[in-house]
Amino acid sequence: MSGQSKKVESCIEVLCQRGCSQVNGYIKALEMGEEFPEVAHLSFQERRAVLRELVAIMDVYDGVCDSDD
Repeated sequence: MSGQSKKVESCIEVLCQRGCSQVNGYIKALEMGEEFPEVAHLSFQERRAVLRELVAIMDVYDGVCDSDD
C-alpha cells in the first residue's frame, strides 16, 4: 500500500475489517461505480485505488473466502 494516501489506506483497513464476504460485496459495488458511506469521502481516483487494492488483497485468498466468514 505504499504511496497511497492516508485516506485510501484508512478506508481499505476499515473495509477489510468487515470480513471476506463484505469485501467481495464492496469490490462489486466499486466495480459498478456505486457509492456507499465508507467511500463517499473519496475522489473517483481514490475509489479506483481502493478497488485495485481490495482486488489484490482478495487475490491472495484465491477463493478461500468465497463462503461466509
